[in-house]
Amino acid sequence: MWTVLWFRPATMSALLFSLLLLLSTLCRLGQSMSREEKLKLRNQVVEMFDHAYSNYMDHAYPADELMPLTCRGRVRGLEPSRGDVDDALGMFSLTLIDTLDTLVLLNKTAEFEAAVRRVLKDVRLDNDVVVSVFETNIRVLGGLLGGHSMAVMLKDAGHYMQWYQDELLHMAKDLGLRLLPAFNTSSGLPYPRVNLKHGVRGPESRTGTETDTCTACAGTIILEFAALSRFTGDPVFEVHARRALNFLWEKRQRNSNLVGTTINIHSGEWVRRDSGVGAGIDSYYEYLLKAYILLGDDLFLQRFNIHYASIMKYISQPPLLLDVHIHKPLLPARTWMDSLLAFFPGLQVLKGDIRPAIETHEMLYQVTKKHNFLPEAFTTDFRVHWAQHPLRPEFAESTYFLYKATKDPYYLEVGRTVLDNLNRFARVPCGFAAMKDVRTGSHEDRMDSFFLAEMFKYLFLLFAEEEDLPFNVEDYIFTTEAHLLPLSLSTAPHAPSPPVNSTVQAASLPHLSASVKSLWSEEELDDSNFDWTCPNTRLLFPDPAFPRNLRDPIRSAVDKSCPRPALHREPGMGRPPLRAQDFMANNPDHLELLRRMGVSLIHLKDGRVQLVQHATQAVSAVAAEDGMRFMQEMMELSSQQQKEQLPPRAVQIISHPFFGRVVLTAGPAQFGTDLFKSITGVRGFVTVAEPYSGCAELSNAAFVQGRIALLQRGQCMFAEKARHIMKAGAIGGIVIDDNEGSSSDTAPLFQMAGDGRNTDDVTLPLLFLFYKEGNILLEALKEYREVEVLLSDKARDRGGDAQEEDQTSPTSATLDRSHVSTVELDESAPELAPDNEEVTPEEDVGPAIKSNPEPEQEPAVDKDSSSKSVKAMMADWQEDLEAFQQMEKDEL
Repeated sequence: MWTVLWFRPATMSALLFSLLLLLSTLCRLGQSMSREEKLKLRNQVVEMFDHAYSNYMDHAYPADELMPLTCRGRVRGLEPSRGDVDDALGMFSLTLIDTLDTLVLLNKTAEFEAAVRRVLKDVRLDNDVVVSVFETNIRVLGGLLGGHSMAVMLKDAGHYMQWYQDELLHMAKDLGLRLLPAFNTSSGLPYPRVNLKHGVRGPESRTGTETDTCTACAGTIILEFAALSRFTGDPVFEVHARRALNFLWEKRQRNSNLVGTTINIHSGEWVRRDSGVGAGIDSYYEYLLKAYILLGDDLFLQRFNIHYASIMKYISQPPLLLDVHIHKPLLPARTWMDSLLAFFPGLQVLKGDIRPAIETHEMLYQVTKKHNFLPEAFTTDFRVHWAQHPLRPEFAESTYFLYKATKDPYYLEVGRTVLDNLNRFARVPCGFAAMKDVRTGSHEDRMDSFFLAEMFKYLFLLFAEEEDLPFNVEDYIFTTEAHLLPLSLSTAPHAPSPPVNSTVQAASLPHLSASVKSLWSEEELDDSNFDWTCPNTRLLFPDPAFPRNLRDPIRSAVDKSCPRPALHREPGMGRPPLRAQDFMANNPDHLELLRRMGVSLIHLKDGRVQLVQHATQAVSAVAAEDGMRFMQEMMELSSQQQKEQLPPRAVQIISHPFFGRVVLTAGPAQFGTDLFKSITGVRGFVTVAEPYSGCAELSNAAFVQGRIALLQRGQCMFAEKARHIMKAGAIGGIVIDDNEGSSSDTAPLFQMAGDGRNTDDVTLPLLFLFYKEGNILLEALKEYREVEVLLSDKARDRGGDAQEEDQTSPTSATLDRSHVSTVELDESAPELAPDNEEVTPEEDVGPAIKSNPEPEQEPAVDKDSSSKSVKAMMADWQEDLEAFQQMEKDEL
């Protein structure tokens, strides 16, 4: 049934990465994309890259990042702090270094040579700045090593870089030495941050007091550090990276073989015990498999296989990937997924497990089509949880690997969708802007370096023919930042591997038909060898319609926004556990289900009902878990309803030269025209009111008439401003914050309230912009004089120029709104008592938490062994529940 590749250890790395070639072509479904069409899309990728790269070089360099809305560089310390996001910035021209090997892949060799000279001339690595060890490793150290690999390849080819004498490698070693102090811990896990000039814990370092780091942060070092060691011959870097990985492996939960999300770098205790394949863990798994491919050490593959079996057992709920608790892997940790898990189908392709890769990727594609981009987090019924999208490349990465493995033209159409959405919704005059809210189409003044380092690599490779590539990509492996490291490093001198832990040697590997590993002897042919082979997709999918048959049900499910499946069913019940959103207090069947889960219902005198869980009264331990989950969902539902508020609105600049490509996040007013109920929105030219405060009758009323008035916050009530511009004949108003430096990037959505009187007389829309977004609009007005905007619930189609667009036409107004009014869950769940939980839902106005419940008399029960085990289990869950609450507070 399997096509088996036999090879010896000396050549296993190079041959292993060719497994994508072994995943033979599936019969093509439907009309294949023509070579001309692929060429057109490939050229479009190059044009988009040029737009982003040239704007960075023209408007931002030598700053770390481009701010595409304000057309300037982001310099750390000169812009309002964005918290941990700014830890990637080190005043070392981050975007240029991150983009070096992309230039070569896109056949921009002359630009690459010029870029290398710029880096050598301008970049300093000894800046007195605290940076993320993880981000600096994958972006800067990886970028320098990828650039060095490309420079050596070009020099060997004999046309470019003949002057190159390993200068980028010398810079990489300098940076590696600056990162090493972070590894000076008893565990070997690195501190999360380091000062490039002063190291860690010194009086001038301003860092070293942290105690926690994420699993991915500590486990995503080995590729770059091992490559640095093997390029330079200095083993110290690889030794430290292996030590960190060994410690994480030892601290896995031994029963579930899963790792948590956050770990104490000194004690090794898990701080967050939720486990998934998304944010906080993702690239740890990726680097275990890729370290085997690059370095040829089968220990990494053994560990990956053990982890992977647990992922597929507990986390994979096809097509979903749901976080669980490491100690209780049948207990779900959250009801939403984050966008970083979109890399996982690509990793499954590298492993050779194609079927679940197709299923999860299809789910992600349907969510993308529903919201134009993958929201930063989305619920299990595919609604928006966190609305941002910082132009992440993981979905494009998985799309490329699936096409590489199957040659199914379906994935070329997926890539076309990604391209179209980037051009329609994210492209702005100075580059590409991250989405502040995928529901409204509003922008954030942000273009991360990974957009250039990864997105354009994978899209170019998706549409390129073999002859379009300047080198054979099968000779390289992609890091998590898509930097190219040569597989020839597997034969370079390196430090001896540390002794293999006995638990690893003795572990019986699960039977994973798609595992990839070298076979040490050509003579061994017993069945266990098939754990170490790659599947041939012609045999795996003999029916050419098979991939389509996998995708169709998932497409239908997302279209219908299906609820998440139950993780398991109570034996004998024949139906899934009751969900909080379905609960009805007067339904006898629901009451019986509650009873079986150990949940009782009490009617209160005020018309509400109180829910109380006694886990020992559940019919079984499984039913007790269902009851725990039901009570948690009821609390989340209560928090959701308590936090319900108006969604954000959009101010879209549609006149020349913006043509709708700049969208600003706006806060709504609780009075006036509700743009959410308007099909077309309100379109008009803007003008500044006089007085600017709008707190008196306007002196320029004749000029304001028929326009949208710009007003400054302060001096009077919002409703008063609205009435004054209405009297002047304005068709709308935009209030701009007077607090200099405020931004929707760092402040929560602001809603303008009325003045305590009846505001039914206000019949125009009034929106609020923070200072930063308002200044973008004012600067545009200053430069172009006539600036037209569209006030709406979400951005309209931005394709074509102003003459070709009709922003008020029915066509542009028929965008999907089914997700706009999504209410996000409360990110701080109430504390749960392990053995006596109470929730008080109101039957008419929705559930609410009873804050001070009276103690309930617990009925006498037989203290048999079963009830004791349940009670002990519930007590053991307390620490997991605390981790659950902490997890809900954390951001990606």
